[in-house]
Amino acid sequence: MSAHYLTSSAARTLSVESVARFSDDEAWEEFKRVRWDDNGGEPYCPRKGCGCRTVYSYRARHIWKCKQCDHQFSVTSGTIFASRKLPHRKYLLVCAYMANSSKGINAIMLAGYIGVSVKTAHVILHKARRALAAEVKKLKMNGVVEADGAYFGGYVKPRNLRQYRHDRRLRSNRSGKRLSMVVMREREGRTLPLVFPQEDAGTAAIRATVAAGSTIHTDSAKHWDVLHAHYPVMCVNHREAFEQDGACTNLAESFFSRARRSEIGIHHHISGPHLEAYAMELAWLEDHRRLDNGAKCRAILS
Repeated sequence: MSAHYLTSSAARTLSVESVARFSDDEAWEEFKRVRWDDNGGEPYCPRKGCGCRTVYSYRARHIWKCKQCDHQFSVTSGTIFASRKLPHRKYLLVCAYMANSSKGINAIMLAGYIGVSVKTAHVILHKARRALAAEVKKLKMNGVVEADGAYFGGYVKPRNLRQYRHDRRLRSNRSGKRLSMVVMREREGRTLPLVFPQEDAGTAAIRATVAAGSTIHTDSAKHWDVLHAHYPVMCVNHREAFEQDGACTNLAESFFSRARRSEIGIHHHISGPHLEAYAMELAWLEDHRRLDNGAKCRAILS
């Protein structure tokens, strides 16, 4: 029986220990190399509409000045780490920890790993998630696409006595904070999750995201019926089987399984306003799971 890729040596090209041994100058060099990888690691002006490749460096500080527009910039200018207050090495460590965490990492864990407050770790992680989300949101689905929805968050603590408890599955007994994550996954392709108050709101997003002519696999929920007018749709009734006549949503269910384990085992609680950010992070990690951790760290950093 062949070993899983993540257990092989090919998946481990970067250790957190090696990043922790970097000096701040070495981490700065890594930032510079990744940021301007398209120019061989040599900086050029990041100002929109300029891009001049002739820049002057300062001896006293790690900053440059553009010859054409006189704009001063650093290696983090215009990025999520702009106006940074922590050493470059700690930001590189954040990327390394995220690359080595297949289901994400929470702020309390990160705060202990890199020696910052929980609030600081929370802000850094959400900046990184926002950057990953910007990449994931650009995706357009085509080919064979599986679509499904699941509800996350909004826990209602049950009453102590049984006679006072309510059926929390009913909409009238929910907290109002529980949101639906609708995911679209290509067969052997990419993952795009979106968050809505109700699952049926995902049909409009599917029409806007999935290319015409694509085949969509869904479950037997009634709100997916509107998709039949726009796509070839294959439905599976999960009360009877996980797969019926070639119709299957196991890829979408697999993503929800990972999201459940992340919510329960890593973060313990995900509030509604942040659910999409966590979903985008998990989608990015899912789509890059076959990259070695060194390449994944550089991709997050870029």
